[in-house]
Parts: sequence; structure tokens; C-alpha cells
Amino acid sequence: MAVKRKLQKNKYPKIGIRPIIDGRLGGIRESLEETTMGMARAVAALYSKKLTYPDGSPVECVLADSCIGGVKEAAACATKFAANNVGLSLSVTPCWCYGSETMDMDPSVPKAIWGFNGTERPGAVYLAATLAAHNQKGLPCFGIYGRDVQDMGDTSIPGDVEEKLLLFAKAGMAVAIMKGQSYLAIGSVSMGIAGSIVDPQFFQEYLGMRNEYVDSSEILRRIQLGIFDPEEFKKAIAWVKKNCKEGKDHNRREKIKSRKEKDRDWEFVTKMTMIMRDLMTGNPRLEALGYAEEAQGHNALVSGFQGQRQWTDFLPDGDFSEAILNSSFDWNGIRNPYMVATENDCYNGVSMLFNYLLTNAAQIFADVRTYWSPDATERVSGWRPDGLAQDGFIHLINSGSATLDGTGQQSRNGKPAMKPFWEIKEKEAAACLAATTWSPSNRDYMRGGGYSSTFLTRGGMPVTMCRLNLVKGQGPVLQIAEGHTIDLPEKVHQVLNERTDRIWPTTWFVPNLTGNGFFRDVYSVMANWGANHGAISYGHIGNQLITLASMLRIPIAMHNVPETKIFRPSAWGAFGMDPEGADYRACNVYGPLYG
Repeated sequence: MAVKRKLQKNKYPKIGIRPIIDGRLGGIRESLEETTMGMARAVAALYSKKLTYPDGSPVECVLADSCIGGVKEAAACATKFAANNVGLSLSVTPCWCYGSETMDMDPSVPKAIWGFNGTERPGAVYLAATLAAHNQKGLPCFGIYGRDVQDMGDTSIPGDVEEKLLLFAKAGMAVAIMKGQSYLAIGSVSMGIAGSIVDPQFFQEYLGMRNEYVDSSEILRRIQLGIFDPEEFKKAIAWVKKNCKEGKDHNRREKIKSRKEKDRDWEFVTKMTMIMRDLMTGNPRLEALGYAEEAQGHNALVSGFQGQRQWTDFLPDGDFSEAILNSSFDWNGIRNPYMVATENDCYNGVSMLFNYLLTNAAQIFADVRTYWSPDATERVSGWRPDGLAQDGFIHLINSGSATLDGTGQQSRNGKPAMKPFWEIKEKEAAACLAATTWSPSNRDYMRGGGYSSTFLTRGGMPVTMCRLNLVKGQGPVLQIAEGHTIDLPEKVHQVLNERTDRIWPTTWFVPNLTGNGFFRDVYSVMANWGANHGAISYGHIGNQLITLASMLRIPIAMHNVPETKIFRPSAWGAFGMDPEGADYRACNVYGPLYG
């Protein structure tokens, strides 16, 4: 496999850090200058060490030119941040300062304050006073305050403070990266699926994103007119023939394509993959070939392909293209995954995007297909579930679009994982490919043919499934379910899996149960899931999703994240003692971030 390749580097947004100081000269300010700026530098060093952009480079920070003791310095800082593409801001202080004179007033930038917990100077008093000012002015702000008192000269960042600093920054960076980007719909509504009814107001007002649209026929036009890089195609089809193992054709004899037709389908779907990528991000090679307009792309951070039915009734389906684009590797080597939603389900595409921006890793797109109870499992297979599966499990399966990273053939600390592309070894990418076969699609419903990926996700991965839904009168809501992938006995897997479609990729999932509400049992999770699809990310990132959603003013409809891990803006505490009800009320009052 070729060396790792980064996508064309974007000018990513930066984190702005605002050192806030007591502005009284004549002994007070002078004594605090170095300590205050030292706090800012320490946080900048933490962020650059612990956080990365989607291309693998360290996150960049911008510090105010001086400590901020009053409104003039606050204004100068705002000017610098605007000129340096700052997408979120953190104020830090070890002392009392003048709250409304020094606070960040930008309404569309996520913001937080770290007030030092020390007794010599009341940083916590500034934190409380300025959070009150933010709340009074309607500018939600996160408050960060260490549990234990520190000495004034202590330059360390306590563990609980670091956790919140990173949580705020990860979510805030996701918000900032989405702003100004596009969702590209290739085609329109797929089979009446509500998720493919793209609502531009949601994207504009909640995410700050554009909507771009092309008809599916644009892919066919580019294939027929040769609007793709022919040299890359030669490289791509050779890689596909070498690395993509064709699986068994389970179609009825009269519907099995000839070898010549199957080979043409391989060429078609490989070209289709290149073209879908070019539509999203552009390709400078096209300009050299005389296609300057097509070379630009649509500045799309995420896309969706309609496919069914008008396309798939007579052309090869999008399963191969979606699966390869969603993976962290192809004929160009190990690289960033693209976010591509099956059936143009833009809200699951956004769910994948949320997960991706928080983890920098590929995402599994899947149907939330079937709840298997212990009784039903035993009746059908003869095996009574035990261990994590003892209360039943959920079958996540879709027609071949899931990322190949979802095989679980990558590892971290000896356990299966899905990792950012710069951590993936060539042998791990090769193992993902080796664990996948590509069977000709079922032509009873994919009449044009194509190829679906077949793999089984390894058990033992901590994962988080989420889904964004739109509800009339309410707006967007987010659902979150943390849990684990599991292994079933081989014969049990075969019996259950073949009741759906044996050639589709399967993930067996068990959510973490709380014993209450939507998570009192596995059945309740399945019964209350809001749509037919879900986005599955490696790791337990539910708390990060909750923080991100609060920044965007999207309430959480269901989750199983421990209350102690939830971090929302200070103002949410003023909307009642029930955290989830308060979340709905706060989001309703503040409205969408860009609305």
C-alpha cells in the first residue's frame, strides 16, 4: 500500500486564548502579568500536545497580545482573533477582574472561562461574576473550575480541569470546522426516507453550513465523457483487482451477470468512487485535463448519495463507493476518511460528521435493523445469550456502505479499534481489506448490480451510536447510545445474519444499560430509536456529543452517559434541576447558534 497521504490541507480554525487580569495598575496588575500569561501559555501547550486537526497536524492556538484588563484590550483581542480565523475562545484568569468589561462578546463563537481555584486571588469570583454576565446577556459560556485549591505559583493544570478544557476544545473545534462548509446531496429523496429530505434551514441555522445539490446523472455524465483522472483510474482499478476480493454471487441463475459484465461493473464503481470524491472536494488534475469548473468541487465536508431507486434500478449501486470513501485507505494509501451517507440520509451524515470531528476516525453507517431478545435468539439458533448479550442485542447492518475500518482489524493496546488515519499501520489497512469480501449485489432490489461489502465487526470495541432527527415543532434532537460490539458464536452469527442478507456487513451491538427510561433494557433502546439509521463511532464519546450539541443548541432526546461526565454551558443550570428538561428549555430559549 502506498505511503500515507494527507488531503489538501484546509486552513483550519484556531483556538483563541484570552488571559484576563485585574486592570488596576500601581501594584496589582504588575504582580499578576506573568502568572496570568503563564496560564494562557500552559493551556496553549496542552491543546497543541493533546489535540489534532483532521489532517493529523496539531491544533493551533492564538493568544491575545497582552493580558486583558479592560474593554480596550478586549476589543484589540477580538480584532486579532477575527484576523486569525479563531473559531472558539477560552478566557483564563487567576484573579478577580472586571467581568462585563473583559468578556468575549462574539455570539457565534463557543466560549469558556477557566477561573483558577486559589485563595490568594479570587479567580473563582471572576468566573462566577462573568458567567452571570454571560447568562444575563444571553451569551452561553462554559465554566471551568478545579475541584481542589491550588497555590498561586502552581503552574500545573489539574486533571479535572484538563478534562473539561479538552472537552470544550474538542466540541468547539467541531463547531468551528463545520462553519462555512457544505453538505452535498448527490440526487434527492431515496425511497421516501425522511432523512433524505434535506432541510437547508437546519444546516444554515444550526451548523452554519451550506447545501449543495447535484443530480445523480452528473456521475453518469462524468463517466460517459471521461471527466476523471485516467492515470488515477489505472492505478485505482489495479488496486481494486488486487485488494478487493470478489465474494460469492447469491443471485438466482437468471439474474447472475456474465464475467464480462461483472468486470465492467468493477470499472464503473471505481470511476464512480473517484467522481463522488471529486464532487465533494474537487481535484486540480481535472483542470489540467480541461475541466476547470468540475475541478473546483463543492467544498463538501459531508455528502450523501440517493442511489435507490432511480439509479439502482438500472446502474451499479453506490455500496462500493460509499464503503471505500468512508474508509481510511484506498489506492492512494492511508488517508482521511470521507463522510458519505447512504440513501442521502443527510441527518445520519451529520451524525457521522459529529462523531468524526470529535474523534478524527472513520464512522460506521448502518441500519438499526433488529433487536434480538434472548428468547428469540434461543428459539432460532438454540443458543441462550450470556455475558454482555444476556439481555439481547441489536443487529446493525446495511447494504455494504459501512467503513472497512469497522471490521475492527485495527488495534490499540492489543484490542480492536478504529483509529485516526495517521495511527493506522499498513498491515492494519491490509487486514481490513483481507477481512472484507465484495459479493455481487442482490439484483431483486439492486437491479443494476454492483458490489456489497461483506464483513463482521470484531467484538470488544467500546462504541457510541448517535442519530440526529428533526421533529416538527421541536426542531433537531440528538440520540446517543454508548455500548460495545460483541462476538456471537460462529454458528449463531450465521443463522441470525442470513435471515437478513448474508452479503451485507454486520455489527452486533449491546448498549450500556442504566435500568431506567430508554435504557432500562436493550429492547427499549431499539424501540425508542428515532430513525432507521445510526452512526457508530469507536470509543465512548457520548459526553463529547452532549457538549457539542449544547453549543449548537440541539437538545438530547436520549442518552446513557453518566451525569457526572456531562458538561454544558453555565446557563443550563438556570433552567431547572432536571438536567435533560433544562437542556430542552435552554435550547428553546437560545435558539440555533446561527439563527
